[in-house]
Amino acid sequence: MALRRLDSADYPQTRRAAQEDVLHGVRVSDPYRWLEDVDAPDTEAWVGAQNELARSVLDEIPFRDRIRRRLDDLAQYEVVGVPQEAAGRLFFTLQGPDERQASLVWSEADGQDVHRLIDPEDLSDDGTVSITEFAPSPCGRLVVYGLAEAGSDWQVLRVLDVDSGEHCSDRIEWVKFPGASWAPDGSGFYYGGSETPPPEDALKSAATPRSLRFHRLGDAQDADGTLLEFPDDPQLLPYARVTADGRYLVIAIFKGTYQENRIGLIDLESADGEIVDLVPTFEATYGFVGSEGSTLYFLTTKDAPLGRIVAVDAADPGSWREVVAESEGTIEQAVYVGGRLVLSTLRDAVARIPVHDGDGRFLHEAELPGAGSVPFLEAREGGRTAYFSYGDFVHPNVVFAHDVSSGETRPFREIGLPYDRTAFETETHWVETEEGVKIPVFLTRKRGVEAGSETPTCLYGYGGFNIALSPHFKIDHLSWLDLGGQLAVACLRGGGEFGRAWHEAGVKENRPNVFADFIAVAEWLVETKRTSIPKLSIYGRSNGGLLVGACMTKRPDLFGACLPTVGVLDMLRFHLFTVGSFWVSDYGSPDDPAMFPVLHGYSPVHNVDEGTKFPPTLVATADHDDRVFPAHSHKFTAALQAAQSGDAPILLRVDVRAGHGLGKPKGKLLDEVADRWAFAFAALDAEPDL
Repeated sequence: MALRRLDSADYPQTRRAAQEDVLHGVRVSDPYRWLEDVDAPDTEAWVGAQNELARSVLDEIPFRDRIRRRLDDLAQYEVVGVPQEAAGRLFFTLQGPDERQASLVWSEADGQDVHRLIDPEDLSDDGTVSITEFAPSPCGRLVVYGLAEAGSDWQVLRVLDVDSGEHCSDRIEWVKFPGASWAPDGSGFYYGGSETPPPEDALKSAATPRSLRFHRLGDAQDADGTLLEFPDDPQLLPYARVTADGRYLVIAIFKGTYQENRIGLIDLESADGEIVDLVPTFEATYGFVGSEGSTLYFLTTKDAPLGRIVAVDAADPGSWREVVAESEGTIEQAVYVGGRLVLSTLRDAVARIPVHDGDGRFLHEAELPGAGSVPFLEAREGGRTAYFSYGDFVHPNVVFAHDVSSGETRPFREIGLPYDRTAFETETHWVETEEGVKIPVFLTRKRGVEAGSETPTCLYGYGGFNIALSPHFKIDHLSWLDLGGQLAVACLRGGGEFGRAWHEAGVKENRPNVFADFIAVAEWLVETKRTSIPKLSIYGRSNGGLLVGACMTKRPDLFGACLPTVGVLDMLRFHLFTVGSFWVSDYGSPDDPAMFPVLHGYSPVHNVDEGTKFPPTLVATADHDDRVFPAHSHKFTAALQAAQSGDAPILLRVDVRAGHGLGKPKGKLLDEVADRWAFAFAALDAEPDL
């Protein structure tokens, strides 16, 4: 095996403190809490030593550098964002094959003659400043955009004059997920603002209270008006969107990541600016789709677990009516454009694009190039074109333009691929658990690679927050397949593949179902001889990192390698840092006596048993991850290294000047992927196809 073996003396010394809490009458030891102080000299020295060890092991893997070079070849394609239309101009992000970050650009309707507005390459030497979001003004002359540094969720908003290329004086700092929407006259924009965090703990402190604000162009940030605020509840998140005709401001109020929200409405032509409660309670999801005069369309799960389209007359808040009924497919997104309702739906976890008229009658279905996913759908209500991105396991996201009148679908920009996407094949299987639940599993391989006991396999999952794992594109997935690996993607309970009931079957007290599903799929892969335990790796990010951590502590005997990445791993303290309190929607709260034993029962940090033989494990995080606090990974690594009774390495890779994943410059992203797959192939004692 190319992977070096380690014993306890090889790991950096990790101090164990006598930290103990009594939670709901239970004594809970937390000896590595000091690692939560990520800026302390002791922690920085420990992280440095862990990175040095990881680097020494990874760099001696003989094929690591060849994998990295192959990744450069595979990633030679253009990345195009879904455009937003304003006054005949299309604004979108564009990243060339050799660029570290995506630029903000605009073009005419054909998308070909591109004018570059903001190139992040000019903003930092190391390529770690990225564009996060943007919104053009209705006249297309101005655009507000967000910048993030080193992958942080904190953003700075700037305003650019499109014609002159000059910035306005406006600068709004310390915002997260602001969702800017312009006033109809272009005088300013509405956005979700945040209280400034303590400067010394900006990447660690719990979420600060949010408010809905209006910024008038030319004003200082502290002069911004507040329309709605929640000073006593940081979990309440207001967002606003101005209707295309400029008549109404639709306000959505979310509670963390709960799948329910309230809806308020302001008539912008009314002198009083009063907020009317269209949906006054948290009972279902209501997503604003678009408007026609005073008719407002929404995608909702109210009385429809798979989703339906409803409409209401703004002048009569009680006039709700159904437009598109719930059907067999889960509705993920919808837009209203040219008098049509364009939907993005899932049928057996595969995307479809049906189009209906304003009264709900089915008209046609947009053609898709394969069985994949549609991560983004965008349209201007007064236009005639819907833009959407399509991707699958071997096809990078490509943007299509769909004319809702003619039904024609065309590529917005053609992208060339440096490999043959027909060289791969995907099978769909349904794995039945002991409870009789059927789990869809997508199994992809390069043609000519046979599934068998010697096939290196990566099982990937997520299982949470109503997020569906349709066939979707990731460069790490493609590269694993290109290297001769087999990829299994499992659609677990807790996700959004089959609507609200499927999601709720994996939340709070039902969360152990998610881990049981994942383990059942792993066992199926082995029992059907599509791989074997020594050749099976498991990988997940964020909530998927929790999935890997929980499963490897429950069944360390079942896996040949484990790859928990930016994971939520301390389930007794997750709610105390950054936006962790939002996640009680899915996890429940450790402060709740009823949820504590459930969380304590699977929390990876608290279920690392001394004397266990853990498989080779590469834990990965980043120093600027203010979504999932990096101390989760630090504490889990420390616990694993202390408990490990075998000689399989437990490594921690901490990326520097990087965050949860978004905004990572291309080179850093490919470095991370190369390390992951070099480790996995070496751990599985397999040779990559190079």
